[in-house]
Amino acid sequence: MSRQRVCAALQAAEGEYRSGEELSRDIGISRAAVWKAVEALRRQGYDIEARTGKGYRLLQSPDLLRQDTLAHYLTGQRENWQVLESVDSTNSACRRLALEGAPDGTVVVADCQTAGRGRRGRSFQSPAGKGLFFSILWRPDCAPEKLLPLTALSAVAACRAIRRVTGAEVQIKWPNDLVLSGRKLAGILTEMALEGESGHVSHVVVGIGINVHQRPEDFGGEVADIATSLDLALGKNVCRAQLAAALLEEMDLLRREVLFAPEKWLADYRSACLSIGRTVQLIRGESREQVQALAVDEQYGLVVRHRDGTEETVRSGEVSVRGLYGYTE
Repeated sequence: MSRQRVCAALQAAEGEYRSGEELSRDIGISRAAVWKAVEALRRQGYDIEARTGKGYRLLQSPDLLRQDTLAHYLTGQRENWQVLESVDSTNSACRRLALEGAPDGTVVVADCQTAGRGRRGRSFQSPAGKGLFFSILWRPDCAPEKLLPLTALSAVAACRAIRRVTGAEVQIKWPNDLVLSGRKLAGILTEMALEGESGHVSHVVVGIGINVHQRPEDFGGEVADIATSLDLALGKNVCRAQLAAALLEEMDLLRREVLFAPEKWLADYRSACLSIGRTVQLIRGESREQVQALAVDEQYGLVVRHRDGTEETVRSGEVSVRGLYGYTE
């Protein structure tokens, strides 16, 4: 489209002026088409200055999450990925694609989710233009127990992506909540389907939602007092397209090199896990119990000590950390 080509030309100018005549000649469209493209870009949020005798220059770009903006940050070619303006949830979209025969590694990214989902059936707030909502479909040929560390490994991948783009060191609340400045930054939801006859994994979908541009007033309900965003915590604007590209590449690395060798990222997980060494509330169904979190084992289970001194490795459920998210008892 003319709009995208004019945008690319102005971005390539890196803040210098490009005359309408130059843009018309280089892109192969009329001067009137250049003007219409500039006006369309302005309506999308691009700050473009026009000066008589000099032409146009791009002052600031909006943080648009689109196929072309994300592709700009990828370090290589990749197939089977899409960026949607809106979807019910990226996990649901990947599950539908799985049933249609989509290949291993299919990725769905969305600017907005109308029915975002978190763990334990919770809703996940997913407003347009604020967050990064990402899901990836894999078809590993393995028994389900081989994927026990997957959610924890995905948390490490998300931490690595955030560090690549922002330099921030994000912590992990076992098993997979990402925490920054003592508040929840991101959530991860893993969903698996099994083959009826073999019991092997038919497909697995990993969904990751990261708060990027939210302000305090954007958080409502039960998350109002516990959530943060990258912009809030870091005091700067973070590019969602750049973060999405980094996350896609880290998840590809996870699939290629770490999924069946989880020990490669074990030290990273342990160093980021804020649950270790603290009193936590272990939540399993309706049951709640105070325990001491001792360590994370080789399969990313949480080793805890009960009040009677017995130890257990927990592989399901979740924990609340004393002093975090309002848990003080």
